[in-house]
Amino acid sequence: MSGRVVLITGGSRGIGLACARRFQELGDHVAVTYRTSPPAPRDQGGEPLLALRCDVAVPEDVEAAFSTLEAELGPAEVLVCSAGITDDGLLMRMSEERWHQVIETNLTGTFRVAKRAIGPMLKARRGRIVMISSAVAYLGNAGQANYAASKAGLVGFARSLAREVAGRSVTVNVVAPGLIDTDMLSALAEEHTAALLSRVPLARLGDPAEVAAAVEYLASASAGYVTGAVLAVDGGLGMGH
Repeated sequence: MSGRVVLITGGSRGIGLACARRFQELGDHVAVTYRTSPPAPRDQGGEPLLALRCDVAVPEDVEAAFSTLEAELGPAEVLVCSAGITDDGLLMRMSEERWHQVIETNLTGTFRVAKRAIGPMLKARRGRIVMISSAVAYLGNAGQANYAASKAGLVGFARSLAREVAGRSVTVNVVAPGLIDTDMLSALAEEHTAALLSRVPLARLGDPAEVAAAVEYLASASAGYVTGAVLAVDGGLGMGH
């Protein structure tokens, strides 16, 4: 079987789905996790995505998803951690439940998935892990203390893991998107989106495919000497901060 085995969490829409289609175009065998709705099939046919129902906040779901993946395609050689949620609100009004829910999915969920994937990668002495963070991780945003904390945590987690596994030729990197045209962004009020967009030097929203291109690079042989890096795809919003 040619092509790599690629697993993308949160791959049913937005950035995750764009990454899945990108890897499919490369000839890889791609599985995606989804929490509520599986991804729609491609109009042009081709090998379908292996859709795995999995809430990364539930340990049993993660184990079941990996068991199915390994039985049907084999161990993951590329892992893209894209699953994430928001639950915005000012800190003074934020309950502990809302805080923990976002941290549990975005940060602890990534921990669970990466921990489950890393064993076979170390054994094979090769592997690529790419975590999807956010420009909010280093810029901050009022009303998103929980989300920003979870996405900033991914950077420290990725860099620590990168040091642990580099000796086995496994790389761990982060992509930090800015304002990307996804369902998550469309949920914001129009005036809020306009205010954020006014801070972007390129003066436009990013496309999920542009984030997928960055993920593709970090998962490629060309990035074999890149690990522990944070690659911003934000239209200049953070200027590499």
